[in-house]
Amino acid sequence: MLSLRGLLLLLLAGATAAFGVPPSNETARVARFVAHACDWGALATLSTQPQVQGQPFANVFSISDGELSKGTGVPYMYLTPLEISVKDLQVNGNASLTLSLAQTSYCKDKHYDPQSPLCAHVIFCGVVEKVTGAEEEFGRKVLFNRHPEMEDWPAEHDWFVAKLNIANIWVLSHFGGIESVSPEDYFKATPQN
Repeated sequence: MLSLRGLLLLLLAGATAAFGVPPSNETARVARFVAHACDWGALATLSTQPQVQGQPFANVFSISDGELSKGTGVPYMYLTPLEISVKDLQVNGNASLTLSLAQTSYCKDKHYDPQSPLCAHVIFCGVVEKVTGAEEEFGRKVLFNRHPEMEDWPAEHDWFVAKLNIANIWVLSHFGGIESVSPEDYFKATPQN
């Protein structure tokens, strides 16, 4: 039997495909749309592991940018100090996060290859920061809404909520090259009409 959260996620995925990606010339809106539509992304850090120390190291993390019905644009993550990328972040908090509509039904339904510019993706660069207080409560709530199994992850792993404090944004959503979006324009944009 499908849970209420599962049903909401299916409805969100259906809504994403139904109203489509904003026009590619509205780059900030495309970025907000992708950030809200995606449940996970590839986070790249600078490795502290002896074999690859100082080299880029990408890892997949579940994310949520807000309530299912409305995103904030801020990517929240649920992290543990035991995770290899978190060890990197403890030394250097700089990271990039790539999100792609390839994980949604949008690109699959249109038969877009994940590498195609028409299968929109966004790259955020910034600093990963632990959040506290009301923001921590909000982050935990929106993460658990999208990723219900997180609530049952072992408490002894010292899970905490973090966000990517976005400094730079690049969007690829059409042929002709990647475009830059300022964080100010990104946060002002609304992903849906």
